[in-house]
Amino acid sequence: MKQELHAWYAVYTKAKMERKVADLLTRKRLESYCPMNVVEKQWNDRRKYTEEPLFSSYVFVRIPENMMGLVRETEGIVNFVYWLGKPAVIHDADIDLIRRFLREHRTAGLEKIPVRQVHAEGAPGTQLLYYRGKSQEANRNKVRAVLSSLGYALVAAAPTHDLNVLKADYRYA
Repeated sequence: MKQELHAWYAVYTKAKMERKVADLLTRKRLESYCPMNVVEKQWNDRRKYTEEPLFSSYVFVRIPENMMGLVRETEGIVNFVYWLGKPAVIHDADIDLIRRFLREHRTAGLEKIPVRQVHAEGAPGTQLLYYRGKSQEANRNKVRAVLSSLGYALVAAAPTHDLNVLKADYRYA
């Protein structure tokens, strides 16, 4: 009996339906991930922190290819995200990178940027910031980690003294 390979895919959801879609996929016993980010809301009289999806209108699902129909039937899903006529496969390393980055940084942002490779890690005695794969930079009090299969970089504030740039390799994808 051949075991089916599971891959991560991005699904495009209706506006403001990311959490509900992730919950519905979980109820169908499918592995899903909706990365949540802490966002500061400022009003005249107060400031409030809320959790919002990091990727607006996107949820990630890890399934074998033959389960795509079940996913498409889920309320709130518009369709899979396609690349070159096929559903775009998201690298496991990129999903792991998102999870690690959001654990280590309270607030993160997204940037659409060209890709170059840098490895960054914390200085001795500081919080470890280590991102394998394609990271763009770690300077100017910010750390960026590039998600190569998504074409985005995660960006977060980090004190410059906590970062050491180990290797820079300027390659554009």
